[in-house]
Amino acid sequence: MTPLASRITARLAGRFGPSAPRGSLRNQLLRWLLVPLIVLVAVNAISAYDNGLETADVAYDRALLASTRALAERVSVKAGKVVADVPYVALDSYETDTLGRIYYKVTGIEGETVSGFADLPPVPANVPRSDAYPALVRFYHANYNGEPLRIAALLQPVYDDSMRGIALIQVGETLDARRGLTRKILFDTLQRQGMLLLAVATLVWFAVRLVLAPLMQLKREVERRDVHDLSDVDAALVHREVRPLVGAMNSTMSRMQDLIASQRRFIADASHQLRTPLTVLKTQAQLALRENDPTAMRAIVASIATTTDATVHLANRLLTLARVEHGGEVAALTRVALAEVVRQVALELALPAVQKQLDLSLDVDGAPQVDGQALLLHEMISNLLDNAIRYTPAGGRVALRVRATPSGALLEIEDSGAGIASAERDKVFLPFYRSSSTMAEHQDGSGLGLAIVRDIAVLHGAAIALDHGAGGVGLKISIAFPLPTAAPAGENDKT
Repeated sequence: MTPLASRITARLAGRFGPSAPRGSLRNQLLRWLLVPLIVLVAVNAISAYDNGLETADVAYDRALLASTRALAERVSVKAGKVVADVPYVALDSYETDTLGRIYYKVTGIEGETVSGFADLPPVPANVPRSDAYPALVRFYHANYNGEPLRIAALLQPVYDDSMRGIALIQVGETLDARRGLTRKILFDTLQRQGMLLLAVATLVWFAVRLVLAPLMQLKREVERRDVHDLSDVDAALVHREVRPLVGAMNSTMSRMQDLIASQRRFIADASHQLRTPLTVLKTQAQLALRENDPTAMRAIVASIATTTDATVHLANRLLTLARVEHGGEVAALTRVALAEVVRQVALELALPAVQKQLDLSLDVDGAPQVDGQALLLHEMISNLLDNAIRYTPAGGRVALRVRATPSGALLEIEDSGAGIASAERDKVFLPFYRSSSTMAEHQDGSGLGLAIVRDIAVLHGAAIALDHGAGGVGLKISIAFPLPTAAPAGENDKT
């Protein structure tokens, strides 16, 4: 593409592209309706003006031919010579009829000037005979003494007993009358077209205003709403073509309602969950202030430290859940080696597994990769593995399996703990919900781990499923990731 074409393309894209400023819809409609209309009216005015000029020329040429014929009737042959009997009274009547000055010339059979103005311009050789009249007449324009003329040249047969031939009668008139009629035609045409344009522009303005009235009503309806009113807007207020926009607005407001409701639930649940450990901390602190026995005070301080750790853990889980639920951690997805993330989490949590004498194993098949956020995947796998270690009895087993599949990647975490009853498997992904089996063994959980897992899986387009472990014992959690898309440049294998 040439530099000029590139500049034109860039200018058009800036003016009409998706990012171009839109301005006023009413003004754009008026411009797109009135500008073509003005062009069409101008073209029509020019066409009407040309037709008027052609009609005027026909009318004046007919009058000019009548004068030429009247003059030709006065040409005769006398004594072997062509003569023209043209009194001044006749010339005056010609000028009165044509409303202009008349010049004439009668040329005899031999080309001699019989009467009139001898220097009147001759007939050009390329002027065709007029087909509009049966007479042998030609019309042409010429300048005479610096003044434009319209001249009719008529061939008139003349004869008597002694001779026979063709005389040429030329009658020219000035263009004053034609120019006056031309100006009148132009003025009348512009006046009519201008009035028509003004009438149409007025109708278009009112029509555009009337058509856009429902949009203005919709605008006023939205502006009058209370800040907390997120109910649907009535799509019947606007035209059928605008209803998809209203539908999109209603869908957006519905999502906002869901988001606000989710935030309110989260704030209520978080405040409820934090109130208990904070109350315990306050009670423990008051007991420590009243205690004088160093040994007892030391025990209370140790209990405060344990409660603080649990509270910090709960707060961190709450912050993680809030960021994941409301998109605070969502960024551009990169290519992540899933096995490396799983291996790193297994190393980090190997010590708690060893302390409980658990058989912790990792099985990797292939080199599964996913498009995702390495930090969020790490958080998800940490929650799953931490729960498996926490709720598996001492001497049990925890198995991590990662493999590549034809449809993507599969992560499985299986333990030999108490498991989760089938009736509760859908509920355990709700924030702060804890299954009966986990409540029986551990009272200090927050009920947020699987909720965080679910939200991170959804962000990555993964499907999560719960099932019994091997032999119907324990719990197996399977997370199926979709196939990765084309890897972004420089983003491969990030962990």
